[in-house]
Amino acid sequence: MAIKSFKRYEKKFLISEGQYNEILPKLLDYMNHDKFCQNNNTYSIYNIYYDTKNSDVIRHSISKPYYKEKLRLRSYKVPTNTNDKVFLELKKKINGIVSKRRLSLSLGDAYEFLYNNKTPLVEDYMDNQVLSEIEYYLNNTKVYPTVFISYDRNAFFCKDNPEFRVTFDSRVLTRRNHLHLEEGSFGEDVVGEGKYLMEVKILGAIPLWFTRILSELEIYPTHFSKYGNEFMKYCLSNKENNEIGAEIC
Repeated sequence: MAIKSFKRYEKKFLISEGQYNEILPKLLDYMNHDKFCQNNNTYSIYNIYYDTKNSDVIRHSISKPYYKEKLRLRSYKVPTNTNDKVFLELKKKINGIVSKRRLSLSLGDAYEFLYNNKTPLVEDYMDNQVLSEIEYYLNNTKVYPTVFISYDRNAFFCKDNPEFRVTFDSRVLTRRNHLHLEEGSFGEDVVGEGKYLMEVKILGAIPLWFTRILSELEIYPTHFSKYGNEFMKYCLSNKENNEIGAEIC
């Protein structure tokens, strides 16, 4: 198993297609495409988010607390068998600083761990540390597969500071049924056609050249959570339709 662990700040901006088309050539003066953007194309990300029966995780998250955490299962392709690699991630945010703890494992091992309480075998010390953190979370927070979220991503990193990254997510599709990564990407777009969610990821200060670009294009920060926006739309839909289950909202 492989592990990744890091901390960073994340800033979000909701931009139009026109702003997207204007900012891309400006970024290329300072940034390169991410290695996953083969031939300068976007790549896809698929996620299953886990929450309690009463949606306690997301309700706590959107209240803007000092500390929050969420668990998700992620893949960078649609799995076709249980041997395909996926990532189990525990994402935390403490006073604005994002920390991610990640385990790489097979889809079969992930399902056995999440649904049958079968702990995967790990040999590396750091893998064990992350596994222990996720086990602690699962033992103290009874969560279930709740929301599927997928999106297409265009990503860049700074030529002279690879820790500064900018990503653009579009076609953010969500659903609350068919909660398996193997079933592929379909659902409701929570960002909207012609809109892009731009995220700035950095350990330190945002470069001045980037702030100048934002000013020129009149791009301003916003608070936008993919799961958070999905949840609010879900609540609104339930209340409008007077459906059972709206009480969780």
